[in-house]
Amino acid sequence: MADVSRLPNVVAEEWEWQLHGSCRGADSSLFFHTDNERGSARERREARAKAICQACPVLAQCRQHAMTVQEPYGIWGGLGEIERRQLFLRQRRAARKAMSAH
Repeated sequence: MADVSRLPNVVAEEWEWQLHGSCRGADSSLFFHTDNERGSARERREARAKAICQACPVLAQCRQHAMTVQEPYGIWGGLGEIERRQLFLRQRRAARKAMSAH
C-alpha cells in the first residue's frame, strides 16, 4: 500500500490535474495488474496503458505524484512499478551524492 503520509494536503488545485488525464474514464484494470498476471499478458496490458500515458497532457504531474507518494502499484505517468522504483533509487543516490559533496 502507498505511504499516504507523503501525500500533499488535499486542496482542489493540487488534484485538478487528474481531471485532465487521458486515462480518465478508462477501465482501471488496464493500469493495474491482477495477482496472477504474468509474462506477455502483463507486458501487453502495460504497453496499452503506457500508450495512453504518452499522449496525456498531465503525464508530468501524474509521474510526480507517483514518485512523491512512492506509489507501489500500477502504471502512473507512463512508468511501471519497476521503472518507478529504479528512478526513485537513482534520485535518492544522486541526492546522497550531492549531500556528501558539500
